[in-house]
Amino acid sequence: MASDTKYRMFNLLNKEFTFDVDVSNLPCGLNGAVYFSEMDEDGGLSKFSTNKAGAKYGTGYCDSQCPTDIKFINGEANVEGWGGSSNDANSGSGKYGSCCAEMDIWEANLDAAAYTPHPCKVTGPTRCEGVDCGNGDDRYSGMCDKDGCDFNSFRMGDQDFYGTAKTVDTAKPFTLVTQFITDSGTDSGTLKTIKRFYVQNGKVIPNSVVAIEGIDPVNDISDEFCAQQKTVFGDNNYFSTIGGMAKMGEQLKKMVLVLSVWDDHAVSMNWLDSNYPVEADAAKPGIARGRCDPAAGEPKTVETAHPDASVVYSNIKLGSINSTFKAA
Repeated sequence: MASDTKYRMFNLLNKEFTFDVDVSNLPCGLNGAVYFSEMDEDGGLSKFSTNKAGAKYGTGYCDSQCPTDIKFINGEANVEGWGGSSNDANSGSGKYGSCCAEMDIWEANLDAAAYTPHPCKVTGPTRCEGVDCGNGDDRYSGMCDKDGCDFNSFRMGDQDFYGTAKTVDTAKPFTLVTQFITDSGTDSGTLKTIKRFYVQNGKVIPNSVVAIEGIDPVNDISDEFCAQQKTVFGDNNYFSTIGGMAKMGEQLKKMVLVLSVWDDHAVSMNWLDSNYPVEADAAKPGIARGRCDPAAGEPKTVETAHPDASVVYSNIKLGSINSTFKAA
Protein backbone atom coordinates (compact mmCIF):
# COMPACT_ATOMS: atom_id res chain seq x y z
CA MET A 1 0.00 0.00 0.00
CA ALA A 2 1.14 3.53 -0.75
CA SER A 3 -1.21 4.79 1.98
CA ASP A 4 -4.24 3.61 3.94
CA THR A 5 -6.47 4.29 0.93
CA LYS A 6 -4.26 3.69 -2.11
CA TYR A 7 -2.42 0.75 -3.57
CA ARG A 8 1.21 1.30 -4.47
CA MET A 9 1.46 1.67 -8.24
CA PHE A 10 4.36 0.23 -10.22
CA ASN A 11 5.68 1.21 -13.66
CA LEU A 12 7.74 -1.74 -14.92
CA LEU A 13 8.86 -0.45 -18.33
CA ASN A 14 12.66 -0.28 -18.63
CA LYS A 15 12.91 -1.58 -15.06
CA GLU A 16 13.76 -4.79 -13.26
CA PHE A 17 11.75 -6.42 -10.50
CA THR A 18 13.64 -8.61 -8.05
CA PHE A 19 12.80 -10.66 -4.97
CA ASP A 20 14.03 -13.61 -2.96
CA VAL A 21 11.88 -16.72 -2.82
CA ASP A 22 11.88 -20.00 -0.92
CA VAL A 23 9.65 -22.68 -2.48
CA SER A 24 11.18 -25.61 -0.61
CA ASN A 25 7.92 -26.21 1.29
CA LEU A 26 5.59 -25.72 -1.68
CA PRO A 27 4.86 -29.11 -3.30
CA CYS A 28 3.13 -30.22 -6.51
CA GLY A 29 -0.35 -28.84 -7.04
CA LEU A 30 0.28 -25.54 -5.27
CA ASN A 31 1.14 -22.20 -6.85
CA GLY A 32 3.08 -19.46 -5.10
CA ALA A 33 2.26 -16.52 -7.36
CA VAL A 34 3.79 -13.06 -7.63
CA TYR A 35 2.15 -10.92 -10.28
CA PHE A 36 0.95 -7.48 -11.30
CA SER A 37 -2.61 -6.50 -12.26
CA GLU A 38 -3.77 -3.25 -13.85
CA MET A 39 -6.03 -2.28 -10.95
CA ASP A 40 -7.16 1.23 -10.01
CA GLU A 41 -4.98 2.97 -7.44
CA ASP A 42 -7.91 3.56 -5.08
CA GLY A 43 -9.63 0.22 -5.74
CA GLY A 44 -12.47 1.93 -7.62
CA LEU A 45 -13.46 4.23 -4.76
CA SER A 46 -13.69 7.38 -6.89
CA LYS A 47 -15.28 5.70 -9.94
CA PHE A 48 -18.22 4.08 -8.21
CA SER A 49 -20.32 5.92 -5.62
CA THR A 50 -21.50 2.63 -4.14
CA ASN A 51 -17.93 1.53 -3.42
CA LYS A 52 -17.37 2.78 0.13
CA ALA A 53 -14.50 0.40 0.88
CA GLY A 54 -11.79 1.08 -1.70
CA ALA A 55 -8.20 -0.10 -1.62
CA LYS A 56 -8.15 -0.05 2.18
CA TYR A 57 -10.37 -3.11 2.16
CA GLY A 58 -8.94 -4.75 -0.95
CA THR A 59 -11.61 -3.87 -3.51
CA GLY A 60 -11.06 -3.41 -7.23
CA TYR A 61 -9.36 -6.72 -7.96
CA CYS A 62 -9.11 -7.81 -11.58
CA ASP A 63 -6.87 -10.02 -13.69
CA SER A 64 -6.54 -11.50 -17.17
CA GLN A 65 -8.74 -14.51 -16.36
CA CYS A 66 -11.71 -12.12 -16.00
CA PRO A 67 -12.69 -13.98 -12.82
CA THR A 68 -16.41 -14.33 -12.21
CA ASP A 69 -15.91 -15.40 -8.59
CA ILE A 70 -15.23 -11.82 -7.48
CA LYS A 71 -17.99 -10.96 -5.01
CA PHE A 72 -17.97 -7.18 -5.54
CA ILE A 73 -17.37 -5.56 -8.96
CA ASN A 74 -17.83 -1.86 -9.84
CA GLY A 75 -19.21 -1.15 -6.39
CA GLU A 76 -21.96 -3.77 -6.69
CA ALA A 77 -22.35 -7.27 -5.29
CA ASN A 78 -21.95 -9.88 -8.05
CA VAL A 79 -25.12 -11.65 -6.92
CA GLU A 80 -27.01 -11.86 -10.21
CA GLY A 81 -26.79 -15.42 -11.48
CA TRP A 82 -24.52 -16.40 -8.60
CA GLY A 83 -24.00 -20.13 -8.11
CA GLY A 84 -21.78 -21.85 -5.59
CA SER A 85 -18.81 -23.96 -6.66
CA SER A 86 -19.31 -27.73 -6.63
CA ASN A 87 -15.87 -28.36 -5.12
CA ASP A 88 -14.96 -25.15 -3.26
CA ALA A 89 -17.12 -23.98 -0.36
CA ASN A 90 -15.55 -20.52 -0.48
CA SER A 91 -16.15 -19.85 -4.16
CA GLY A 92 -18.75 -19.58 -6.88
CA SER A 93 -19.52 -17.69 -10.06
CA GLY A 94 -21.71 -14.71 -10.91
CA LYS A 95 -22.96 -13.05 -14.09
CA TYR A 96 -20.03 -10.65 -14.25
CA GLY A 97 -16.25 -10.94 -14.36
CA SER A 98 -13.48 -8.45 -13.61
CA CYS A 99 -10.93 -8.11 -16.43
CA CYS A 100 -7.58 -6.37 -16.66
CA ALA A 101 -4.06 -6.94 -17.93
CA GLU A 102 -1.80 -9.16 -15.84
CA MET A 103 1.94 -9.78 -15.74
CA ASP A 104 2.73 -13.07 -14.06
CA ILE A 105 6.24 -12.60 -12.73
CA TRP A 106 6.28 -15.91 -10.94
CA GLU A 107 3.91 -18.87 -10.79
CA ALA A 108 5.76 -21.75 -9.20
CA ASN A 109 6.24 -24.53 -6.70
CA LEU A 110 9.08 -26.89 -5.82
CA ASP A 111 8.93 -28.64 -9.20
CA ALA A 112 7.78 -26.15 -11.84
CA ALA A 113 7.81 -22.44 -12.66
CA ALA A 114 6.55 -20.07 -15.34
CA TYR A 115 6.44 -16.36 -16.11
CA THR A 116 3.75 -15.05 -18.44
CA PRO A 117 2.52 -11.73 -19.87
CA HIS A 118 -1.28 -11.50 -20.36
CA PRO A 119 -2.37 -8.34 -22.25
CA CYS A 120 -6.00 -7.25 -22.58
CA LYS A 121 -7.99 -5.27 -25.14
CA VAL A 122 -9.21 -3.00 -22.35
CA THR A 123 -7.32 -0.55 -20.15
CA GLY A 124 -7.71 -0.89 -16.41
CA PRO A 125 -10.34 -2.90 -14.52
CA THR A 126 -13.34 -3.59 -16.73
CA ARG A 127 -16.50 -5.51 -15.89
CA CYS A 128 -17.37 -8.21 -18.41
CA GLU A 129 -20.33 -10.43 -19.11
CA GLY A 130 -21.04 -13.14 -21.67
CA VAL A 131 -18.57 -13.50 -24.54
CA ASP A 132 -16.38 -10.67 -23.26
CA CYS A 133 -15.41 -12.76 -20.21
CA GLY A 134 -13.86 -15.35 -22.54
CA ASN A 135 -15.18 -18.43 -20.80
CA GLY A 136 -15.42 -21.87 -22.40
CA ASP A 137 -15.70 -21.74 -26.19
CA ASP A 138 -15.33 -17.94 -26.05
CA ARG A 139 -11.77 -18.17 -24.70
CA TYR A 140 -10.28 -16.48 -27.78
CA SER A 141 -13.03 -13.89 -28.13
CA GLY A 142 -12.83 -12.27 -24.72
CA MET A 143 -11.31 -9.05 -23.44
CA CYS A 144 -8.06 -10.67 -22.28
CA ASP A 145 -5.44 -13.21 -23.32
CA LYS A 146 -6.08 -15.92 -20.76
CA ASP A 147 -3.33 -18.20 -22.08
CA GLY A 148 -0.68 -15.50 -22.24
CA CYS A 149 2.78 -16.22 -23.62
CA ASP A 150 4.42 -18.41 -21.02
CA PHE A 151 8.04 -19.40 -20.47
CA ASN A 152 8.22 -22.60 -18.43
CA SER A 153 11.72 -24.11 -18.62
CA PHE A 154 10.44 -27.70 -18.43
CA ARG A 155 7.86 -27.08 -21.15
CA MET A 156 10.47 -25.34 -23.28
CA GLY A 157 12.71 -28.40 -23.34
CA ASP A 158 15.10 -28.15 -20.38
CA GLN A 159 13.89 -30.66 -17.81
CA ASP A 160 17.01 -30.39 -15.64
CA PHE A 161 17.01 -26.63 -15.10
CA TYR A 162 14.51 -26.11 -12.25
CA GLY A 163 13.78 -28.35 -9.26
CA THR A 164 15.39 -30.05 -6.29
CA ALA A 165 19.13 -30.48 -6.98
CA LYS A 166 18.71 -28.98 -10.49
CA THR A 167 20.55 -25.97 -11.96
CA VAL A 168 18.23 -23.75 -9.93
CA ASP A 169 17.97 -25.82 -6.74
CA THR A 170 14.50 -25.31 -5.29
CA ALA A 171 15.48 -26.95 -2.01
CA LYS A 172 17.27 -23.68 -1.23
CA PRO A 173 16.25 -20.00 -1.44
CA PHE A 174 17.23 -17.97 -4.50
CA THR A 175 16.83 -14.52 -6.00
CA LEU A 176 14.58 -14.02 -9.01
CA VAL A 177 15.21 -11.15 -11.46
CA THR A 178 12.81 -10.07 -14.22
CA GLN A 179 13.77 -7.30 -16.65
CA PHE A 180 11.41 -5.38 -18.94
CA ILE A 181 13.54 -4.28 -21.89
CA THR A 182 12.32 -1.55 -24.26
CA ASP A 183 13.37 -1.03 -27.87
CA SER A 184 15.01 2.32 -27.06
CA GLY A 185 16.37 1.45 -23.64
CA THR A 186 14.26 4.25 -22.16
CA ASP A 187 11.17 4.45 -19.96
CA SER A 188 9.16 5.77 -22.92
CA GLY A 189 10.16 2.96 -25.28
CA THR A 190 8.09 0.02 -26.52
CA LEU A 191 8.37 -3.26 -24.63
CA LYS A 192 10.55 -5.62 -26.66
CA THR A 193 11.63 -8.50 -24.40
CA ILE A 194 11.08 -9.79 -20.89
CA LYS A 195 14.25 -11.33 -19.50
CA ARG A 196 14.62 -13.71 -16.57
CA PHE A 197 17.55 -14.90 -14.54
CA TYR A 198 18.31 -16.20 -11.08
CA VAL A 199 20.97 -15.65 -8.40
CA GLN A 200 21.76 -18.55 -6.07
CA ASN A 201 24.78 -19.14 -3.83
CA GLY A 202 26.28 -15.90 -5.15
CA LYS A 203 26.11 -17.08 -8.77
CA VAL A 204 24.05 -15.51 -11.55
CA ILE A 205 22.17 -18.22 -13.46
CA PRO A 206 20.79 -17.21 -16.89
CA ASN A 207 17.33 -18.48 -17.75
CA SER A 208 17.25 -21.82 -19.57
CA VAL A 209 17.52 -21.81 -23.35
CA VAL A 210 14.67 -23.18 -25.48
CA ALA A 211 15.38 -26.70 -26.73
CA ILE A 212 12.32 -27.33 -28.91
CA GLU A 213 12.58 -27.90 -32.66
CA GLY A 214 11.04 -25.02 -34.59
CA ILE A 215 11.65 -22.43 -31.85
CA ASP A 216 14.80 -20.30 -31.76
CA PRO A 217 17.21 -21.15 -28.89
CA VAL A 218 16.39 -18.04 -26.84
CA ASN A 219 15.89 -17.61 -23.11
CA ASP A 220 13.50 -14.65 -22.94
CA ILE A 221 9.99 -13.68 -24.06
CA SER A 222 9.46 -11.65 -27.23
CA ASP A 223 6.86 -11.47 -30.01
CA GLU A 224 9.04 -13.76 -32.12
CA PHE A 225 9.31 -16.35 -29.35
CA CYS A 226 5.57 -16.24 -28.74
CA ALA A 227 4.70 -16.70 -32.43
CA GLN A 228 7.06 -19.65 -32.81
CA GLN A 229 5.93 -21.27 -29.56
CA LYS A 230 2.23 -20.99 -30.40
CA THR A 231 2.84 -22.44 -33.88
CA VAL A 232 4.90 -25.41 -32.70
CA PHE A 233 2.59 -26.20 -29.78
CA GLY A 234 -0.55 -25.76 -31.89
CA ASP A 235 -1.91 -23.02 -29.64
CA ASN A 236 -3.98 -19.96 -30.58
CA ASN A 237 -1.77 -16.86 -30.64
CA TYR A 238 -4.36 -14.61 -29.02
CA PHE A 239 -1.40 -12.84 -27.42
CA SER A 240 -0.54 -11.41 -30.84
CA THR A 241 -4.19 -10.77 -31.75
CA ILE A 242 -4.58 -8.49 -28.76
CA GLY A 243 -1.35 -6.61 -29.43
CA GLY A 244 1.53 -8.69 -28.11
CA MET A 245 4.49 -7.15 -26.33
CA ALA A 246 3.67 -3.57 -27.31
CA LYS A 247 0.19 -3.84 -25.80
CA MET A 248 1.58 -5.49 -22.67
CA GLY A 249 4.12 -2.69 -22.37
CA GLU A 250 1.39 -0.04 -22.43
CA GLN A 251 -0.32 -1.83 -19.57
CA LEU A 252 2.80 -2.18 -17.42
CA LYS A 253 2.81 1.52 -16.57
CA LYS A 254 0.28 1.44 -13.72
CA MET A 255 0.19 -1.93 -12.01
CA VAL A 256 -0.61 -3.25 -8.53
CA LEU A 257 1.49 -6.02 -6.98
CA VAL A 258 -0.30 -9.20 -5.89
CA LEU A 259 1.19 -12.00 -3.76
CA SER A 260 -0.64 -15.29 -3.28
CA VAL A 261 -0.50 -19.02 -2.71
CA TRP A 262 -3.33 -21.16 -4.06
CA ASP A 263 -4.53 -24.53 -5.25
CA ASP A 264 -6.55 -25.13 -8.39
CA HIS A 265 -10.15 -26.34 -8.17
CA ALA A 266 -10.51 -26.26 -11.97
CA VAL A 267 -7.62 -28.33 -13.41
CA SER A 268 -5.49 -29.25 -10.38
CA MET A 269 -2.57 -27.01 -11.46
CA ASN A 270 -1.70 -29.48 -14.25
CA TRP A 271 -1.12 -26.54 -16.63
CA LEU A 272 1.85 -25.54 -14.44
CA ASP A 273 3.51 -28.70 -13.16
CA SER A 274 2.22 -31.81 -14.97
CA ASN A 275 0.87 -32.86 -18.37
CA TYR A 276 -1.84 -30.62 -19.78
CA PRO A 277 -4.25 -31.56 -21.18
CA VAL A 278 -3.85 -34.64 -18.97
CA GLU A 279 -5.15 -37.03 -21.62
CA ALA A 280 -2.78 -35.71 -24.31
CA ASP A 281 0.44 -37.42 -25.41
CA ALA A 282 3.21 -36.14 -23.13
CA ALA A 283 5.72 -36.69 -25.94
CA LYS A 284 4.01 -33.98 -27.99
CA PRO A 285 5.80 -30.61 -27.68
CA GLY A 286 4.17 -28.30 -25.16
CA ILE A 287 2.14 -30.91 -23.26
CA ALA A 288 4.59 -31.74 -20.45
CA ARG A 289 5.04 -28.80 -18.09
CA GLY A 290 6.59 -30.57 -15.08
CA ARG A 291 7.28 -33.83 -13.29
CA CYS A 292 4.23 -33.84 -11.01
CA ASP A 293 1.59 -36.57 -10.99
CA PRO A 294 -1.65 -35.14 -12.48
CA ALA A 295 -3.58 -36.32 -9.42
CA ALA A 296 -1.23 -34.65 -6.94
CA GLY A 297 -2.82 -31.24 -7.42
CA GLU A 298 -6.39 -32.27 -6.67
CA PRO A 299 -7.31 -29.75 -3.95
CA LYS A 300 -8.60 -32.25 -1.39
CA THR A 301 -5.45 -34.33 -1.88
CA VAL A 302 -2.97 -31.47 -1.59
CA GLU A 303 -4.78 -29.78 1.30
CA THR A 304 -4.89 -33.04 3.26
CA ALA A 305 -1.32 -34.09 2.49
CA HIS A 306 0.30 -30.66 2.91
CA PRO A 307 -1.69 -28.52 5.38
CA ASP A 308 1.53 -26.75 6.42
CA ALA A 309 2.69 -25.86 2.90
CA SER A 310 4.19 -22.39 2.58
CA VAL A 311 6.19 -20.02 0.41
CA VAL A 312 8.43 -17.14 1.52
CA TYR A 313 8.87 -13.91 -0.49
CA SER A 314 11.36 -11.31 0.73
CA ASN A 315 13.64 -8.43 -0.31
CA ILE A 316 11.21 -7.18 -2.97
CA LYS A 317 12.84 -4.47 -5.12
CA LEU A 318 12.15 -2.39 -8.23
CA GLY A 319 14.89 -0.41 -9.94
CA SER A 320 16.76 0.40 -13.12
CA ILE A 321 18.21 -2.45 -15.17
CA ASN A 322 21.00 -4.35 -13.34
CA SER A 323 20.64 -2.28 -10.16
CA THR A 324 18.70 -4.49 -7.75
CA PHE A 325 20.94 -7.51 -7.29
CA LYS A 326 24.56 -8.53 -7.08
CA ALA A 327 26.57 -11.70 -7.55
CA ALA A 328 29.30 -12.80 -5.16
